[in-house]
Amino acid sequence: MKLYYSPGACSLSPHIVARELGLDIALEAVNLGTKVTSTDADFRAVNPKGYVPALVLDDGSLLTEGAVIVQYLADQKPEAGLLAPAGTMERYRTQEWLNFVGAEIHKGFSPLFRKDCPEEWKSAVRDTLATRIGVVDAHLATNDYLMGTKFTVADAYLFTVLGWSKWTGVDLGGFKHVGAYLSRLAERPGVQAALAAEKAAK
Repeated sequence: MKLYYSPGACSLSPHIVARELGLDIALEAVNLGTKVTSTDADFRAVNPKGYVPALVLDDGSLLTEGAVIVQYLADQKPEAGLLAPAGTMERYRTQEWLNFVGAEIHKGFSPLFRKDCPEEWKSAVRDTLATRIGVVDAHLATNDYLMGTKFTVADAYLFTVLGWSKWTGVDLGGFKHVGAYLSRLAERPGVQAALAAEKAAK
């Protein structure tokens, strides 16, 4: 398998999951501005959507969308427990968190990266994000991870998107449980390995 990624982008989430699982996965960086990969390939020929992550499977087929890719990866090593078995309520709860992170937090950050976004709008976006993050903070008051006591693919996704706060002026200082959670995740070897590899690729 090969994961197309861009350092610091949402592709960090499946990269973390792959490291956590110890999967043998190739990496190829993408310049999202030029749509050219680190091997000078046209990324749009790989993924017509033009954004990361994109996972090319061993049979040559393509899988896109981060929340889907992390589930696919977790299913390659179900014994690792990063995602509950299909049909269980625990799996649906994990998917519930994946959807919340994707639709309400990930996409909430998107306008803050746009240079043409008016500052008044950005202020409103930050207020909405604070409300959403507040929901997570309240949940983490009594849970070590989104799914309680164990790390799952949903945590890899949330860790990734909340990491964007330092670049977008989103203040996490008032969310003490989120802060402790991010520190806890940052200590995981899989997270550290993914971050180190992406830093080296910049």
